[in-house]
Order: sequence, then structure tokens, then C-alpha cells
Amino acid sequence: MGGPLRVLHVAVNMNRGGAETLIMNLYRNIDRSKIQFDFLTCKQGDYDKEIISLGGRIHRIPYISEVGHFKYKKELNHFFLKNSQYTIVHSHLDKMSGFVLNAAKKACIPVRISHSHSTRSEGGYIARLYKWFSGKLLQKSATHLIACSEHAAKWLFPRDYKNAKVLKNGIDTSKFAFSKEMRKIVRKELEIEDNFFVIGHVGRFSHVKNHRLLIEVFAKLHKNNQNSILILAGDGPLKSSIQKRVKELNLHKNVKFIGIRNDIERILQALDVFVFPSFYEGVPVSLIEAQAAGLPCIISDQITRDIDLDLNLINFVPLNDPIIWVDRIMEKVSVIQRASFDSNVFLNKGFDIKSTAKHMTDYYFKCNEVSTLENTNYIYADI
Repeated sequence: MGGPLRVLHVAVNMNRGGAETLIMNLYRNIDRSKIQFDFLTCKQGDYDKEIISLGGRIHRIPYISEVGHFKYKKELNHFFLKNSQYTIVHSHLDKMSGFVLNAAKKACIPVRISHSHSTRSEGGYIARLYKWFSGKLLQKSATHLIACSEHAAKWLFPRDYKNAKVLKNGIDTSKFAFSKEMRKIVRKELEIEDNFFVIGHVGRFSHVKNHRLLIEVFAKLHKNNQNSILILAGDGPLKSSIQKRVKELNLHKNVKFIGIRNDIERILQALDVFVFPSFYEGVPVSLIEAQAAGLPCIISDQITRDIDLDLNLINFVPLNDPIIWVDRIMEKVSVIQRASFDSNVFLNKGFDIKSTAKHMTDYYFKCNEVSTLENTNYIYADI
């Protein structure tokens, strides 16, 4: 007893993805004298060193793709039986949280939170079928439900979505405020001349992010405007195939692959337009950040309307016509003035991280108050 309440977060790894970025934004801004975050992961991640520096502990077990279904479940059961001191487990694996929270339930861990960050499962038919099987365990295993949007709640908790609380993907808006000086500095670092038109994207190189369309759109855009640059931040399994496609189109001098960055707030300063052609998403943190930087955003019409903060920056475009994407981007070429905004917009719409962190502190403590009870039903706790 004594010391902060320790909450165990579960993720495959703590790399710089959307869910992981939200967790770290919360972690940095939460009162760590009251709440501490520990992590159960399967692989090393970019945020591991920072987690340790903030006082967090990282546990690791092998992932299902490495050891198979039965060994993975055995590892989960063993871990939770050995670490039953936790009263709160907060899982971020979408449908795969079913296996995690079922193991936590067997170990009599009273508060078991399932957090939906998306609106669809990734992978092929077999992978999605397996995730569906895991997701069936959520109804009996989770005690609390959280989602980044109502759509995400309906997807992961179809029967109980009304009991889910929507937690917005908050950010520190002060880090993203536009600066002309920073824009010059970053463009110089990236070797981009002042008169070039720069579009950018931040995201993992995976099927859902739809980089193929992005490259096709940029190829058409570049024919119209030779002084154009595409910046791609991130990494992932499809990166090499996208690089190959860029070379095939002879665009390698105008497409910059800058890898995983820990200074996205600086990179956004160098851009003129943010482009996001995903097939589906939850509520992408990167689009919240882009709006905080005052960037016009040309995005897929498959993304939830909740992402639009009414700053006149979001343009929804259908995925079936690259020409429309080019036209929408070209409309921004003549826009010189970066948008300014009132930071209260983010606060009022629930995207201010300091407010979100305070809400989560209250939420965890309310969960912990009932942790001595036998929880068989979902608990409706205010966030």
C-alpha cells in the first residue's frame, strides 16, 4: 500500500502508433504521484526508454504470432496469476483484448478495461476470423468499455456500446502552434526550398493507410507542379514496396521518407497540406495534431466526421477518384496564410490532453473504489 495507483496497460508494443501516442500523451500529463502506468507488451518499442524514465515498469511475454494460440494463452494466464497485485488492467488490443481480459478475469483482477481505437480489424480472412473469436470473450471478460468514438464503440462492443465511454484522443495543443521561424528551420533541415509546395503524411506503412493512393495522387500532382514535395513519416511492413513504387515513377527526388520521428510537431510546421487517404480509422491522433498546426487536411471520406473540429481545415474526399484528390490539394497551393485557432476549441471538444488526463485520473480512482467487489457486469463510470 502507499504510493500511486498502478494501472497495467496492454499493447503489442509501445511504438509511435495512434493508440500508443494517446497512452503516452496521457502518461506525460497525468499526475504520476497519484497514478502510475505499467505495461504488458510483446515486443520492444520506441517509447520504452521514456516509460522507464517516467517510473513505469515494462513486462513482456511472447506474442501469439511467435508462439501460437495455446502457448500465448498459457503465457497470459501465467502472467496475471503471477501479477495479481494489479487491480486495473487497461487493454488496447481491440478484439484481441478478449484473450487478455479473460486471463485477467481468471486471476480475479477486478477492473478490466477494453479500449476500442479502431472501426475494423486488420489482416486477411483467417486473421480477422481469429480476432472475431477473441472478441467474443469481451462481453464476459471486460468490466469497463472505452472507445475513441461512438463508431469505434459500436464496432467493438455491438451489444453494449451504450455502456462505453468515449475518450477523445487529446493532445498538447501548445506544442503544435504554427511558427514561421520553426517552419524555416525545419525546411532547411529537410533541404526544402521556401518556394516548394509540401504535402505530408504521418502513419505506419500498412494496408489501411493506403499509401498506394497517396503516391498515385502525388504523381499526378507533381505533373502539374514540379516544385512539389511529399514527406512521409513512419515505418512499417509496406515501406519498401512504396519506396519501389516511388522509384518506378521517377519521384525519388521529390518524395522524402523521413522514418519514425519524435518531433512530429516540428515536421508539421514545414508542410502546406496534410493528406490522409486511409481505408478506415478510429479517431487519428495525427489529424488532431495537423489541425492544431493549422494545416488544411485532405482526408478519406471513410474517416469519422468526429475528426472535424470545425476549424475549416478538414476536406473529406472519396477514395475512388484520385483526380478529386489532386484538385482538392491544388486548391491549397495559393493559400499562403496558415490558419490560426483558439485553443479552447480543443478543450471544448474534448481533445485537450490536460483535461483528458484529469478525467482519466478520476476514472481510474472510481474504478478502483469498486475493485473489492465481484464484477460480473459492465460498470458505467463517468469520464
